[in-house]
Amino acid sequence: MLLRYRFSLLSAVLALALSLGACAPMEDAGTAPQAPVSDTDTAPNETPADDSQASAGVMSRFTATDLEGVEVDQSIFSDYKLTMVNVWATFCTPCINEMPDLGELAAEYSDQGVRIVGLVLDTLDSDGSISESQVETAKEIVDQTGADYLHLLPSPDLYHILSDITGVPTTFFVDSTGAQVGHAIVTAQSKDAWIETIDSMLAEVEA
Repeated sequence: MLLRYRFSLLSAVLALALSLGACAPMEDAGTAPQAPVSDTDTAPNETPADDSQASAGVMSRFTATDLEGVEVDQSIFSDYKLTMVNVWATFCTPCINEMPDLGELAAEYSDQGVRIVGLVLDTLDSDGSISESQVETAKEIVDQTGADYLHLLPSPDLYHILSDITGVPTTFFVDSTGAQVGHAIVTAQSKDAWIETIDSMLAEVEA
């Protein structure tokens, strides 16, 4: 029964990765640089941050690997008051366009107990194994954008989260235990908008 459940979740995640050749447009995009990706993206209707009902779940107990193949678990959150988890895909132009800002924010907030973690959606092959070619593509994007914070690959422990994603980028916040803080945001945002969001979420966990 558990195997069947995990297979159904994997199928949902793979279907999502294939169908989301679409990503949410950026709010208040400003002068974000253009991403080095294909022009095949199409953007669905934006889900405003305040009204998003996307359920990103929680990450209170999981194991996964990063882009270098290093295994991590929920302890990556324990030393931080707040972690911003940004679910992105290599085909998603708005995702990539906001990554330089996220890289800057990761550095600027590091002394305030805030970290940023990426989760790369489209790095699975059809059999559920990690696609090394997609991992290499993700690494190149990280290098090009300066988004040199931790990036995770999908794992069975995260399928329940990813199967709830309705568009990329999707960003949600968790506290030091991996419990979700506030609502998920299903759109890219400008740096100033992210500063406002992070400050609000940080105030919530510090209250």
